[in-house]
Amino acid sequence: MNIPQGTKFSTDHEWVTVDGNIATIGISDFAQSELGDIVFVDIDSDIAELVFGETFGSIEAVKTVSDLYAPLSGKVIEINAALEDEPELVNSDPYGDGWLIKIECSDLSQLDSLLSIEDYKKQIGE
Repeated sequence: MNIPQGTKFSTDHEWVTVDGNIATIGISDFAQSELGDIVFVDIDSDIAELVFGETFGSIEAVKTVSDLYAPLSGKVIEINAALEDEPELVNSDPYGDGWLIKIECSDLSQLDSLLSIEDYKKQIGE
């Protein structure tokens, strides 16, 4: 599994990378492989804020639907529009073109509650 350095994870399998106070959020390679072929990503285009721990959308695969939970709080600055036409990007490039949402973090101390790459690998049994 190729995970970019500095990536943090929620226990719900969302990943986060932070540049300054801008966080990019997606779902882990492990999560996308467990879901299978992703056919739809549903993030409310009117969403203005993410609140730590609350749902901000869902991902639909051929056999199931999974909620997305905010690993950090902050103001939404961008939703990955490419996923509207190509939701399979989450499968093919979960840490790259398959990112979900970008936010301006309101509380960077929330990063302390997330898992390191090593701790996440332990959680998923790698």
